[in-house]
Amino acid sequence: MKSLPIYLTGTLALAALVPAALAAGFDDAVRAQFFSGFFGDGAALEKAMTSAEAVIAANSADTPEALAWHGGGLMVQSGARFRAGDAAGAGELWARGLGEMEKAGELAPKNPAVLIPRAAIWFGVSRQAPPDRARPLLEKAIADYELVYHIQESYFDTLNNHMKSQLLFGLADGYNRAGNAQKAKFYFEKLAALGSGVDHADQARKYLAGETYTVSGPGCGGCHDSK
Repeated sequence: MKSLPIYLTGTLALAALVPAALAAGFDDAVRAQFFSGFFGDGAALEKAMTSAEAVIAANSADTPEALAWHGGGLMVQSGARFRAGDAAGAGELWARGLGEMEKAGELAPKNPAVLIPRAAIWFGVSRQAPPDRARPLLEKAIADYELVYHIQESYFDTLNNHMKSQLLFGLADGYNRAGNAQKAKFYFEKLAALGSGVDHADQARKYLAGETYTVSGPGCGGCHDSK
């Protein structure tokens, strides 16, 4: 099994994820540490995890967000365990990470600041994970992004094109990978309607023309959490 940091490069531009998602207990510095940690900086990830654990222990209003990010961190750490040959330890971290991310959603089921980061991680992991793990994660990620889209629907048109294009592509690509051509076409058409200068416009054009598109390098799948 490949390392989870490699998985995460498939659909994420983590440096752009949820710019306003980290409230009082999660400042920009902690967020930056998570981003660095997700791309291989183990020391930064450890610092971010410690900060998240403090928020979780305090059981504050920021706990759901802390759980979402901390759970993602556990999934990344499980990759290191797999690389080291510790399958049992890796599996334990994987299960804990999923559990924390699920709990985050239970505590804040309509909070985009929780839904977006956990779904983005699930999208990335599902791209190259074994099929028995990939499909459930992909379905969870799509459901989260659908919920975010509906939460933001009343003011979606007021968001900037970057924000709109990331969420629309995440949904379009997710449904395409899931084999739902009708829903993929629906969201790719919405993405194409934003114009040729937006993110992922080329993928939308190719899909709608019946061509195969690719996702090279980090491909952000959502980066906003509020109006």
